[in-house]
Amino acid sequence: MSSPPTYPSIRISGCWALGAEGSSNAESLDRLLPPVGAGRSPRKRTTSQCKSEPPLLRTSKRTIYTAGRPPWYNEHGTQSKEAFAIGLGGGSASGKTTVARMIIEALDVPWVVLLSMDSFYKVLTKQQQEQAAQNNFNFDHPDAFDFDLIVSTLKKLKQGKSVKVPIYDFTTHSRKKDWKTLYGANVIIFEGIMAFSDKTLLELLDMKIFVDTDSDIRLVRRLRRDISERGRDIEGVIKQYNKFVKPAFDQYIQPTMRVADIVVPRGSGNTVAIDLIVQHVHSQLEERELSVRAALASAHQCHPLPQTLSVLKSTPQVRGMHTIIRDKETSRDEFIFYSKRLMRLLIEHALSFLPFQDCVVQTPQGKDYAGKCYAGKQITGVSILRAGETMEPALRAVCKDVRIGTILIQTNQLTGEPELHYLRLPKDISDDHVILMDCTVSTGAAAMMAVRVLLDHDVPEDKIFLLSLLMAEMGVHSVAYAFPRVRIITTAVDKRVNDLFRIIPGIGNFGDRYFGTDAIPDGSDEEEVASTS
Repeated sequence: MSSPPTYPSIRISGCWALGAEGSSNAESLDRLLPPVGAGRSPRKRTTSQCKSEPPLLRTSKRTIYTAGRPPWYNEHGTQSKEAFAIGLGGGSASGKTTVARMIIEALDVPWVVLLSMDSFYKVLTKQQQEQAAQNNFNFDHPDAFDFDLIVSTLKKLKQGKSVKVPIYDFTTHSRKKDWKTLYGANVIIFEGIMAFSDKTLLELLDMKIFVDTDSDIRLVRRLRRDISERGRDIEGVIKQYNKFVKPAFDQYIQPTMRVADIVVPRGSGNTVAIDLIVQHVHSQLEERELSVRAALASAHQCHPLPQTLSVLKSTPQVRGMHTIIRDKETSRDEFIFYSKRLMRLLIEHALSFLPFQDCVVQTPQGKDYAGKCYAGKQITGVSILRAGETMEPALRAVCKDVRIGTILIQTNQLTGEPELHYLRLPKDISDDHVILMDCTVSTGAAAMMAVRVLLDHDVPEDKIFLLSLLMAEMGVHSVAYAFPRVRIITTAVDKRVNDLFRIIPGIGNFGDRYFGTDAIPDGSDEEEVASTS
């Protein structure tokens, strides 16, 4: 991509002197700071985080999510464009985190990941820990950071994958046992003092911003932070600043200003520069917009049904239950009762496709019995909300101690595209066989998004089982074409989808009929419809 222009700006620098003999009270340092951002809370140690909680609208009968992540893949199920990565560099206490948060707020998109270099300090040796305890270890040197881990993490985030980010304990100067999981980045903001110090890392950044703040302001901010938050005395902070922080800035950080696309003087006080940055990022996001459902409606629909599809045998009993739940006159109680019966049969049928191995047990009569046992590690169920959660009780009834995850996908009423709003998946799901549940699948757009989420969390494609009470041929083709190793299991397949993406003859909106809620006009069968007003 072409780099945005660097806009010249006049620096207005000032000089603030410390009081005579220096003060140990952090509050006395506040008056040394310029008035810009005076109402802000003290800066905390930056942590990597994910902004994935969208705004929502609650009504008397349902919760409507009003913003979500649109498709980040094409009809082939593969990512067409990587996430947009912004690098924020600058000296210690220059205001990088504040600028990052202002960009996030101004962008007003829900799927933004803030990745901080503070999470990637190397694990110290015993000798280095002793030096750190005496303020004699240089944390402002490039060698203090694990650049290999930074690069691999950023690469995976740009590819749409889920990543585990270490949590660094600055009290013990070590990594905690727990990791933070980040996922779902349309925009990645990577900030740190050495953000531009590695050549490989630079190549991953689509926009590079250097926050240029006067050294006097940075020193005062650092004094206030270290005294109020870390219990240090002013003499020790100044000593560390002169010994490590200032030399590192002059030698390693300030020279990287020349590689920046944009230099932001005065940090968060430069709202003009931040507005320009946001405008450019918005234009990049618009170029990345995809129309998946329209492509699915016109692609590969005349082919025979795939071999990965398994349809429950249409016995008179199964067909009788379908007759009841398809009938528009069926009461809600009967609809729920016979839907649950079908779900139980469907899940029992699906479990027969799991891998089994030979095993021998001894019966109470002391005789050997040559049988079969499950050959996998664990089974996890993932429901596509809201209709998919109705299948969870049936899965729990036949799979003891099964783990359950949820994915919320809703259709944007204006664009017609599915949008990811929320997910909660069990830890280490990549080792499991995953039963993905949704009650109806028409175009397959929501099912494809859910499968893509599982793949992004390193679940092997051949370990994913998509279960649905009713599917349209279009949806079957869409999922099978994009993900040919996903097993598709259903109780029936209808041939047509109308112009409103409803299955014909179909079953109606399963969620509304099951939960007794009012249908939204022109909504598809397979997902909730999200309001974008």
